[in-house]
Amino acid sequence: MVVDGAEPTGPGGGRWGRRRLLGGGALLAGGVALGATGMSRGTWLADRHLPLSGGPASATVGNRRQDVGSGGLQVVWHVPTTRRLVALTFDDGPLPQWTPTVLDTLDTHAVPATFFLVGERVRRHAGLIRGRLARHEVGNHSWRHRDLARLAAAAVHDDLRRSHETIAEVTGMPPRLVRPPYGHLGGGVLHAAVRLDYRVVLWSLQMVEGEYPDDPAGHARRIVSDVVPGTILLAHDAGPENRQVALRGLAAMITGLRARGYTFVTVSELLAHPTGSRTGG
Repeated sequence: MVVDGAEPTGPGGGRWGRRRLLGGGALLAGGVALGATGMSRGTWLADRHLPLSGGPASATVGNRRQDVGSGGLQVVWHVPTTRRLVALTFDDGPLPQWTPTVLDTLDTHAVPATFFLVGERVRRHAGLIRGRLARHEVGNHSWRHRDLARLAAAAVHDDLRRSHETIAEVTGMPPRLVRPPYGHLGGGVLHAAVRLDYRVVLWSLQMVEGEYPDDPAGHARRIVSDVVPGTILLAHDAGPENRQVALRGLAAMITGLRARGYTFVTVSELLAHPTGSRTGG
């Protein structure tokens, strides 16, 4: 503590005069400035070693003319509409003991959905979906479900192109939509998507299986109450066992949403029906 009229003391109990205090303050300020400058230069030097052009963060590649498809990219979470439309989407399949159950339920209730397929799984389990997707839509969910946001642009493009070709071959429907694994959007993902003339589709509502263990009916009621017009709803036809809660309650979810006046559409159908600001559910 400094007593009125006394000079402040420095380390070791010695007294600091006004001149020493001012000098110390200047030194401190200079050190802060030097530290900030040094940190900025350090960051700049570190960035110089990152693959900025064509790397995971950058949505541009090189300095020459870029192949950018139609030249623009749409990223969608939700479609603003006053109509009671909902798009049901399934990620990560196809896999046995999951996808056939989902398709059977959708067929029973004549519900269309959009399946974001993993290319390597399409190749391995082609028989699960071949001839069964007539009312549905397919999207690209990468070749092997790696985090594309961590890959360079060229690697992302190769991954999505490989998956695209396999999905088109097996289903007869070239995908026009992409959903990156985990919803992670890196610059390389955006650049690859525009090259392939995709729309990037995320979601505005997803299943919450972990909140309703062993309660399919409760989970279905929760989702039914949370849907609003234009919702893109994320579900899965693969994954840990707890996700089966949503699938066991899928029929109740469909019935509940139809009771609220909702119509199920594919994502592309939903995108074709924007009507302005959404209303409450």
